[in-house]
Amino acid sequence: MTGRNTLTKTRTFAGSVPWRLRLAVMGLSIAALMAQAAWAQDEVITSHGYSFYGDLKYPADYPHFDYVNPDAPKGGEISLYAPGTFDSMNPYARQGRAGQLSWMVYESLLGSSEASGEPLPGDSYNEGYGLLAERLEYDAGKTWVIFHMRPEAKFADGTPVTAHDVVFSHNLFLEQGLKSYAEAVKRRVLSAEALDDHTVKFTFAEGISRRSLIDQVGGTPVFPRKWYEDTGARLDEPRLEAAPGSGPYQVKSYDVNRNIVYERNPDYWGWHLPINKGRHNFDRIRIEYFADDNAAFEAFKAGIYTFRPEGNSKTWATGYDFPAANAGYVVKAELPDGLPPTPSGFVFNLGREKLQDKRVRQAISLGFNFEWTNSSLQYDLFKQRHSFVQDTPLEAKGAPEGAELELLQSLGDIVPEEMLTAPVVMAHTSDGERLNDRRNLRAAMKLLDEAGWAVGADGKRRNAAGDVLEIEIPISASGSATMSAVVESFVSNLQLMGIDAKFDKIDAAQYTSRERDRDYDLIFDSYIAFLEAGTGLHQRYGSKEAAFSLFNPAGLASPMVDAIIDRALESGSKEEQDVALTALDRALRYEFFMIPTWYLDKSWVAYWDMYAYPEPLPPYATGVLDFWWYDADKAQALKDAGAL
Repeated sequence: MTGRNTLTKTRTFAGSVPWRLRLAVMGLSIAALMAQAAWAQDEVITSHGYSFYGDLKYPADYPHFDYVNPDAPKGGEISLYAPGTFDSMNPYARQGRAGQLSWMVYESLLGSSEASGEPLPGDSYNEGYGLLAERLEYDAGKTWVIFHMRPEAKFADGTPVTAHDVVFSHNLFLEQGLKSYAEAVKRRVLSAEALDDHTVKFTFAEGISRRSLIDQVGGTPVFPRKWYEDTGARLDEPRLEAAPGSGPYQVKSYDVNRNIVYERNPDYWGWHLPINKGRHNFDRIRIEYFADDNAAFEAFKAGIYTFRPEGNSKTWATGYDFPAANAGYVVKAELPDGLPPTPSGFVFNLGREKLQDKRVRQAISLGFNFEWTNSSLQYDLFKQRHSFVQDTPLEAKGAPEGAELELLQSLGDIVPEEMLTAPVVMAHTSDGERLNDRRNLRAAMKLLDEAGWAVGADGKRRNAAGDVLEIEIPISASGSATMSAVVESFVSNLQLMGIDAKFDKIDAAQYTSRERDRDYDLIFDSYIAFLEAGTGLHQRYGSKEAAFSLFNPAGLASPMVDAIIDRALESGSKEEQDVALTALDRALRYEFFMIPTWYLDKSWVAYWDMYAYPEPLPPYATGVLDFWWYDADKAQALKDAGAL
């Protein structure tokens, strides 16, 4: 069963309202406020990197990140698998299924861990260091930023990367990108202009939080304008021809629905940069596609691919009893992970009228038996998740008190009285000895009765209009058998309540389409955890794009959540921010739009013993495709033994 995806994590980045606005709230005079504003506009900060509070871990002359091996050998191949199919090498299209890792060929002004999606650097959170940009400057009020680009940067076809490409890419996302993303950026970024071939300026809107502005534009992928103009390609349409990127890896070959090979570019322009030292060590990254997880695991056992982030609890517990593993040719490892676990679970589609009554959602949730599922299907390998920031200092506990209570009280009537006095919502407990916990089923049926869904003579629940309470949960056919068993057991409990429940196992392409169209009652999906405040919180949890955002699968639209996110963005110190984020965790749990399931506080991986990594690993990154390397001697030993 999925615990935590080793290679892809989604993160939220942060920032805050200018100091002068907070002073105004405190009652400073107009004259003092004007003086503060003038000071903020006059002061210009120049830096080799960016963090909102300006507290960068690495100085301008850093030789490399502390956790990498700067002498890591270059060479060899690492191969992984992907489930299902792909029909596009354009990862930003609105339709189709993009090839795995197809986004990693592109770079941004500030560096990111393109392949893994983990924070960069992996030993610090919410910092960015110059990549395409050698330095940046911005006013203290963060109303604008200027990036000075490296003139040596070039795309894989030899074309220079210029400020004009940056502006083109920014506008392309606004015109042809996801609507929720484009609308959010348009409200915050007023303009992007190339001051010359290697200098680009972004100007930001006034009267908004200063968070997620500089890091937003600094982290946007940069595409080659000339290629798009010559080909007439669109960002929102699937295509197999990939635009050349400026990154260290480019597409070498692909065989649709079978494999993709990315090759390290020996002529990559940025090998000399400290941000790249000890990184991008494999000559090739190969992705093999399989119809389902069972076929993929058999292929791994045969050495068809060599690195496997394990997401199936049954496989992890029982599957690694095969000759190569028993002989020590395959390594099975649990890697530490300091990031909060991804908030995954069964997400309610709040656009469905029948699910807008919280009592109905609470009743349905009682059909999920974590204890039985974990014991009977998952080998007791998981912990039960309660929080959106599980096991971090931001996790809400008990009833609100102190600064958190004061914040919630200050929001007025949009905060329910019970949330001010009652303990934070926790996942329910169940009897692990039997799937159908009778106590929970009785409580669920009482809630459904109260919500107006009475049981008819046929045992089905209907409302006053005679409509049957139907619940459908789509699942992907490329997923694991364990996931199917989890959903099936959940559905069986819902049927015992009188709900006409079923799950629909569909192919990967159809599943992706239904997920995008929000064509489901419940779906097993994820939101994001957060350690910092950022305007991305509005995109994921906020109301403005709730009706269509792909990042908000429930369609959550809560004035209370919106207001708390605003308070987090307006915070003037990390302490104030953390109080607001704790309140946000409490509010999200109160809104009850997801049934929390399970989590791991580590990453499961298995690999053929031909790879190495620096120890200790940094707290926020496993770095498999970032700073691991190929050990030629170990690989030769496997070949000599006939293992591969």
